[in-house]
Amino acid sequence: MRCAPPGGPGQPKQRHQDKIIPEKNLYSLSLLIFSLSSFWLSIFSLSAVFFLYKVDDFATRIKTLAGDNLDPTPWHLFPPKELHRDTSPRSRAYKVLHCSYLSCSSLSQWQTPLRFDSSKPVENCPQFFRWIHHDLEPWAKTGINMTHIMEAKKLAAFRVVIVGGRLFVDLYYDCVQSRAMFTIWGLLQMLKRYPGMVPDVDIMFDCMDKPVIDRTTNGPLPLPLFRYCTNQRSFDIPFPDWSFWGWPETNLRPWSEEFPDIKSRVTENAMTLSAGERKLCVRIGLKKQKMDLRSPNYRTSVRIGEYKIYAEGFAWSVSLKYILSCNSLALIIAPQYEDFFTRGLIPKKNYWPVSPTNLCPSIKFAVDWGNSNPSEAETMGQRGQDFMESLSMDRVYDYMFHLIAEYSKLQDLAPSPPSSALEVCVDSLLCLADANQRKFLERTYTFPSPTPPCKLEPPNQSVIKSWMNEKKEAINEVRNMEAQKNPV
Repeated sequence: MRCAPPGGPGQPKQRHQDKIIPEKNLYSLSLLIFSLSSFWLSIFSLSAVFFLYKVDDFATRIKTLAGDNLDPTPWHLFPPKELHRDTSPRSRAYKVLHCSYLSCSSLSQWQTPLRFDSSKPVENCPQFFRWIHHDLEPWAKTGINMTHIMEAKKLAAFRVVIVGGRLFVDLYYDCVQSRAMFTIWGLLQMLKRYPGMVPDVDIMFDCMDKPVIDRTTNGPLPLPLFRYCTNQRSFDIPFPDWSFWGWPETNLRPWSEEFPDIKSRVTENAMTLSAGERKLCVRIGLKKQKMDLRSPNYRTSVRIGEYKIYAEGFAWSVSLKYILSCNSLALIIAPQYEDFFTRGLIPKKNYWPVSPTNLCPSIKFAVDWGNSNPSEAETMGQRGQDFMESLSMDRVYDYMFHLIAEYSKLQDLAPSPPSSALEVCVDSLLCLADANQRKFLERTYTFPSPTPPCKLEPPNQSVIKSWMNEKKEAINEVRNMEAQKNPV
């Protein structure tokens, strides 16, 4: 059998097959690559969609000081805030994500302790600072442990933890308007004012207007809860309220601007009313009976530039400090609530006490007394204004510093932010603020203090008791004068 010679009939066929096979392989390989690419592209697309879904889901659950994803405090309901009015929910969620996790830079520049001139004497704190010791006295023997903190959480709107000069906030409920935001801003400014000096603390805070830690009910386990006011029946710890840094919803400026303006306007025109007090009224319990002191019936007996009335309504109010600033005789109707500075006010020295049970005759007697004793009334009004002038923002920050410092000494725990807490800094808070809020906040930037905090006097309960007795005696003296109907 003869083999086909080279170049015979079978050779070209072999060459054709060699040419066809690689083309099929290339086509198959291309299909395989395309299929794999499509597969991985699908996987990537699904992963991207899933990732975006998770990001959206995470971002829409972040709680913020602006009120995102928070319900109003159940013990004082108010309408939910409209935070998405000018933007889509997704845009708002991504902004919240950015503000909450990507805005805080290093705070190391705040933590270098200040060096003060030791040759200069340290100024003593105002006498009412002694109330800090009184407010914290319930824990002087037992200390404050994690049981206290966790029980107080049930009545708190948020938790503040300061560690190494960094501030963390754990949010539980929304606060009305911008109270929480401006309160935290005040704490951030205090940290800036005294870098490296503020001790580590773990604080529970409520932002509504009524004390809730009753001394009788909670006597066996007093709960440390900070708020803007207290009273003699409660353990609640008073802290400077948000309006010292401004109140954008009412266009009330920061205290450092508002007081000088009130004083200058009163000096220029005694008939000028303080901002927010265009209409003076008396609120009697829930009936809210109003007595407009500008009405014709009162013009003959009450000179508006000389008298201002302060009366609580539903609860505590921020307005007292503005009324006292007017250099008018302040007629204060037996307040049930006290904020941190009002414990320093003395009846018949800084204001005239009005009876809550015999209201109209008591007001008439006060006006008759003021008209019969214009010099004494003017002096009393001036003392009220002088007291408020002494309450500068320097003193407000000092009060905050000393309250937190004394509170920290009572803690039987090492403060540590819970996993649900977020760090808050100046940049992250400004990021969350709307344009109007930011305008107010930026006006209250502070800087490291050139002087140390004022010197806090040591605890002395006998001094506190003597002040309480002095107030009681002055009020009783006025009630006796009213009974005798002798304004002279």
